[in-house]
Amino acid sequence: MSERNLETICVQAGWEPGKGEPRVLPIYQSTTFKYDTSEQMGRLFDLEDAGYFYTRLANPTNDYVAKKICELEGGVAAMLTSSGQAANYYAVFNICECGDHVIMSSSIYGGTFNLVTCTMKKMGIECTVIDPDCTEEELNAAFRDNTKCVLAESISNPNLIILDFEKFAKAAHAHNVPLIVDNTFPTPINCRPIEFGADIVTHSTTKYMDGHALTVGGCIVDSGNFEWSKYPDKFPGLTTPDDSYHGLTYTEKFGKLAYITKATSQLMRDLGSIQAPQNAFLLNVGLETLHLRMPKHCENALSVAKFLKSQERVAWVRYPGLEDDPYHDLAKKYMPNGTCGVICFGIKGGRAASEKVMDALKMIAIVTHVADARTCVLHPASHTHRQMTDEQLEAAGISPDLIRLSVGIENADDIIADLKQALAE
Repeated sequence: MSERNLETICVQAGWEPGKGEPRVLPIYQSTTFKYDTSEQMGRLFDLEDAGYFYTRLANPTNDYVAKKICELEGGVAAMLTSSGQAANYYAVFNICECGDHVIMSSSIYGGTFNLVTCTMKKMGIECTVIDPDCTEEELNAAFRDNTKCVLAESISNPNLIILDFEKFAKAAHAHNVPLIVDNTFPTPINCRPIEFGADIVTHSTTKYMDGHALTVGGCIVDSGNFEWSKYPDKFPGLTTPDDSYHGLTYTEKFGKLAYITKATSQLMRDLGSIQAPQNAFLLNVGLETLHLRMPKHCENALSVAKFLKSQERVAWVRYPGLEDDPYHDLAKKYMPNGTCGVICFGIKGGRAASEKVMDALKMIAIVTHVADARTCVLHPASHTHRQMTDEQLEAAGISPDLIRLSVGIENADDIIADLKQALAE
């Protein structure tokens, strides 16, 4: 684990130029890379040498940015993907195949919920959805012999449930499977899941890491802590020969780097979904100020949450930074420096009343996005979670009146003023 502070990692990690090289991370805007001999290229294709030969698999710009995120999270290896959705898909599919089973938190982001319960179901991968507030007994009862991983979010989108990392990590490890945690909302500035037992961390870098709503992207970080070779029958993709690489076995050849190496050389090779180098460059620009922006997001969000709680038309407010929030204690335990800039609340009168308030906003925009510099709102039941049934919405803790408010880094007084005039309509 790096001895540098997170602020320094945000600015300095990843690209470390040598003599005469650019001080700022270059964009390696090339699909291909030159070698002197056919043998050199062949060794790359056999994973005998490290290097680059085609950007569909890997690109230097991407790898330098992934290295920075890896250091921020305290992992051993990382890879960028074209979106957060791709990151979650690869993270699970890298160790699952037809006939396997996944346990997933019911409060997880709607797109991820649909990915696992619908699309991956068609691939023969079953899923048991579990309430993140379940008892240890209920959680342990969900495991099967063919369970391959547990998937959850550190802070759920949109209803802001704080994951009890220790409860989920304990159960996953007792059943010899890894815990995969999507850490998009708090970012490693406010939470480092690996320190609490998570084995693999994913991100939608589209959100706070980019911070400007400029680029779509994702990232997977491997802690290096899960011992795949102890369970060869459970994880054959990592522990038995890969015929597409002449019988190479990832755990034998790459040790702690096996998981990310397989995801890069096998899944990225066959499925694509690489992040564009120019997007990775822009992501890195955002990462350099992540440590400055996250405290401001949290400061503003707490001020806005307190304002909303004081308003007669507001039925309820959820923000873990509020002392009476049901997840305040877990937030203090796992995220003592703050959570994120997202608030959810409802308006008296239900769904129609909530939508009316949203439509009356002037500065705050209705967009299909969250967690960037600009304050914005979204109605999950109508937008991001629209594909879920009423029963699934209820299980995920998403009420029809729920408004997701992503508080930006503008002056908090201006954000509050816009909300105040909308509530007065």
